[in-house]
Amino acid sequence: MRHTWGVSARSPFDHVALLTDYGLDDEFVGVMKSVIADIAPHARITDIGHNVRAYDVRGGSLMLARAIQYVPRGVVVAVVDPGVATKRRMIAVEVAGGEGVLVGPDNGLLVPAAAMVGGVERAVVLSNTGLHLPAPGATFAGRDIFAPVAAHLCNGVTFDELGDIVDADILMPGLVGLPQVGDSEILAEVTWVDVYGNCQLNLGPEDVEILAGASRRLTVVVDGVERSAAMVSAFDDVADGAIGLVIDSYGMLAIAKRQDSAARDVGLANGDQVVLRAPQPGGKGTTTRVSLRKNAPDGPRQ
Repeated sequence: MRHTWGVSARSPFDHVALLTDYGLDDEFVGVMKSVIADIAPHARITDIGHNVRAYDVRGGSLMLARAIQYVPRGVVVAVVDPGVATKRRMIAVEVAGGEGVLVGPDNGLLVPAAAMVGGVERAVVLSNTGLHLPAPGATFAGRDIFAPVAAHLCNGVTFDELGDIVDADILMPGLVGLPQVGDSEILAEVTWVDVYGNCQLNLGPEDVEILAGASRRLTVVVDGVERSAAMVSAFDDVADGAIGLVIDSYGMLAIAKRQDSAARDVGLANGDQVVLRAPQPGGKGTTTRVSLRKNAPDGPRQ
């Protein structure tokens, strides 16, 4: 969320953004929107996305973190919830001086987005059942708990009224590993493969400056296969048939091909490991099989 809303945090919200893994084949998203519209008819509702891969908390958290700075002042309801109806907490977190509230399960889905806008300032468990809908069963928290809570916030219910305060430090952290930056190589991770097959890494261009050097090239190693990749500013700057490292719209490095799928060519998916090394002399565009250790230690978690 941007810090430029310019509206007092004490005024009711009028916007709810939704992110789920519900898809659009069933009525789930429409029912959530209907609940919000019924309780808070003045609220605007927008969709961040509903095609998060089923049960993919990690993927949903990354989508939310990428989008959060562009979401208007208000409430975000995020539901990727494999533990629905279990003892996992249902929470709301306040961010950006009260200008935003994120509502959803405490399973790592919300915290990375909160970190993008300054971190969690306060957190509550959604224990005030007077703000929930009567539930025939416990497996649709999006309809029965998260959507009505968001709507009540739009009607002026305060954050403190949502439930019991909890220590932000005990919330489930994000599930994305940090890169392991060494003197001779970097162990990175694919955080996102978009619809074009571009593979975003958990690296910014500043992380690879020393390895790339003046040549602005790196050796990319995936499953023991080396590929040379130039760092470029546009997808169309990647040479035909080669892979490149493009600084994407979020400021991260992405393995890409020119009008083609790098994910299909290189064989990458979300969560896969990529090794980056200094360029090999005369290695432009070459493909070489090398020996690569199979069990690299897990990196620190953020």
